[in-house]
Amino acid sequence: MLKFPGAWRFKPPADDDWSNGSIPKAAVREFREMIDKTATQGSRQDILEHFKGYFCAVVGEPHVWSSSESWSDTDLSAYMSAAAASNAPLFLEAFHDACESLRAHDEVFAPDASMINEVCDRHKIGYIIQPPNLVPRSFATLVEVPKQPPSLEENALEIYQQSLKRSEELLRDGHGREAIQEMLWLLESVVNGFKGLDTGTDTIQGKYFNQIVKDLRRSQPATTLDRVLDWTTALHGYLSSPTGGGIRHGIDLKAGIAIDVEEARLFCNLIRSYLGFLLAQHAQLSRIVDTPF
Repeated sequence: MLKFPGAWRFKPPADDDWSNGSIPKAAVREFREMIDKTATQGSRQDILEHFKGYFCAVVGEPHVWSSSESWSDTDLSAYMSAAAASNAPLFLEAFHDACESLRAHDEVFAPDASMINEVCDRHKIGYIIQPPNLVPRSFATLVEVPKQPPSLEENALEIYQQSLKRSEELLRDGHGREAIQEMLWLLESVVNGFKGLDTGTDTIQGKYFNQIVKDLRRSQPATTLDRVLDWTTALHGYLSSPTGGGIRHGIDLKAGIAIDVEEARLFCNLIRSYLGFLLAQHAQLSRIVDTPF
């Protein structure tokens, strides 16, 4: 059973930019197709009835076994449509819990949270499953970062975009530590892009993160860049420490405290905000599009 505010079981949140109250018909069809694919791994009627039982509960109907596979098919579609129209959180909980139950008790591969979230993304459904929680997308907003920084070469741009996407997917699916690891790697990569850059007063000579930051700060004293690099270094150091964030160098299993998803979102957003600023500074300092990254 997913965890979410109990009031949603009686009245889901109102729609905004996302569908919060009900599940769109196109999404219901996609979820149904996922059930059909799952049903190829065993007795089709047994698996259809397994899912039907969960959706019956959503609409308050008793689960009565259908007389044939054909009727199981028809009845499941009817109950899914009714559940989708009445309550989006309960629909998602039913689908998720039915899949988890199959995976726990049978040698059947059923859709996981990541696959369910992908359907929600495609159909603008306003929830994300971060086991064991169902959270509204409004709580999962990430700081915008440049998608195509002008000073990155084509191959660097592809790496940058892939890393951003991977971090977003990890955070969406509740893998906070891995999401921060991806963002730290990207932060270090962007800072490495300043290596060899002529700042107008100096050339960045450092080869590694701390050295490059030190050179940049020395060349840009008492500026916003100087202050941002100070904050960035502090964040990098905290997340690297085994007794701090425990991300980069592992966690102290005796004294360390694991980061939860909400803390991970905070740290990812901080890094994303620093990335946007640093990329703008890189473009300004380089002043040419083809500066190596």
